[in-house]
Amino acid sequence: MRRVSKRRKDARPRRERPQRPRDIFVSRPFDGLVDEPEWIALRELVPAATAPLQLQPALRETYGDRPVTLATLLPMASAAMSHADGQVLVGLQRGVDSGDANRDVAASILAALATDPGDPVSVPNQPGEGPRLADILADHELDITVHEGFDFWLAGDADRDDPAVAASLERANGSIYPTVKLAAARGAYWCQVPERSHLRWVLPDSEERALTALARLSASDGLKLRDDTKFAGMFRAQGLLVPVWDLPRETPAAEWEEPLAALSKRYAEALAVPGDLTPEIRRARHGLIGRQLTLR
Repeated sequence: MRRVSKRRKDARPRRERPQRPRDIFVSRPFDGLVDEPEWIALRELVPAATAPLQLQPALRETYGDRPVTLATLLPMASAAMSHADGQVLVGLQRGVDSGDANRDVAASILAALATDPGDPVSVPNQPGEGPRLADILADHELDITVHEGFDFWLAGDADRDDPAVAASLERANGSIYPTVKLAAARGAYWCQVPERSHLRWVLPDSEERALTALARLSASDGLKLRDDTKFAGMFRAQGLLVPVWDLPRETPAAEWEEPLAALSKRYAEALAVPGDLTPEIRRARHGLIGRQLTLR
């Protein structure tokens, strides 16, 4: 028989290993916000855009009427800026994130508001638990302005006269591609890249419902925008599906409003269809799953 030794009463307890903090990843961080597709589009699709944010009354009482503006990207992919005139800029496309974009942006807003105008804003890479966007913002549709460049970074003539700022701005402006926000659907953007143009649309519904509706359209040959377009595939962004269409490169953005409105109507009708899927729709659904794209 194997001997089992008894633990001495005065023996020291085994030291517990310190537990590492769990990795945080929120798959659908903007869920619950009234304009979730636009938040995702500004974070994932749009090079240069801004939208004013409305603070909750309690925050306005604490920090005054300092204007807060959401921006796609700030210099050096910073989380936030506090201009000397009191304006606050908060970046969505950050250099470092915690895995919860909602909490990151909320922490950036609060850190910038607590920073004196003109001073650098310090935002923790891992903000931990705390207020989220719904806690500090009045929930509203974003009033988005798409810019041709990043001149919105500049606070005044002093910035424009700084050679380092001018050089950084020139490099940033040279890296973006033409992008237009379409009015026919929230979260839909036309963009022109060197070889072709695209339409990218952040669908507002859960992935399963959106995929099933797209499959119904595909099975009925209703997924094209127009005969001269091609459904290229789709990718996931912050928990939602983003289908992509290849378009003729030289056709201007305004000409896609009507086709997108018609497609949006067909999509809504497909979304509302009850009942089980037919074999044709199931095959179309499996085909769509196999057409996953990588955003470049």
